[in-house]
Amino acid sequence: MSDSNGTGSGTSGSSSSPSGSSGSGEKVVGVREQDEVNDEIKKVSSEIYDLIGVRGSASKAGAGVQPCQGMDREKFYKIFHPWSLSAKTDDELAQAMERLRSKLPEHGWKIVKYGPDSSASKSLELTADDDARKFGVHISFWKARTVLGKPKPPMLVVDVISGCYQVPEGKTVEHY
Repeated sequence: MSDSNGTGSGTSGSSSSPSGSSGSGEKVVGVREQDEVNDEIKKVSSEIYDLIGVRGSASKAGAGVQPCQGMDREKFYKIFHPWSLSAKTDDELAQAMERLRSKLPEHGWKIVKYGPDSSASKSLELTADDDARKFGVHISFWKARTVLGKPKPPMLVVDVISGCYQVPEGKTVEHY
């Protein structure tokens, strides 16, 4: 479920949908109600939070809907759930990234990428796919820094995304 940029895009895994992929669009991983996928992505995010094992300040961002690339936006969708976790020290989050790298595979995830990103700061990033549940996650570790003269705490930036689903026949995608 990772694309060439290392972000979850729902492009890998086998298709369980009779329609498979559509032209230049993404591979459809199934037909599901949006509410089901929305509920599941929140559970997946919660599991990842628990694996991080740091009790810092988590953002309250909600899930959203995005269209599948190159496909009818009224029939095909992905659910994404971005959030972040701030901590007191860089060390806490560096240890959390190592913990994720070792623990995610024990919970059905395949690590697709782990290492520094291409930015000037060389932030550590982790990308993983859960092909059985059709989710991907991309996590970036931002060390403590100063932005516009203000100190910013260390942070994990987490983006969880589902595979590309089709709404059941007779339904349309609810955009939120």
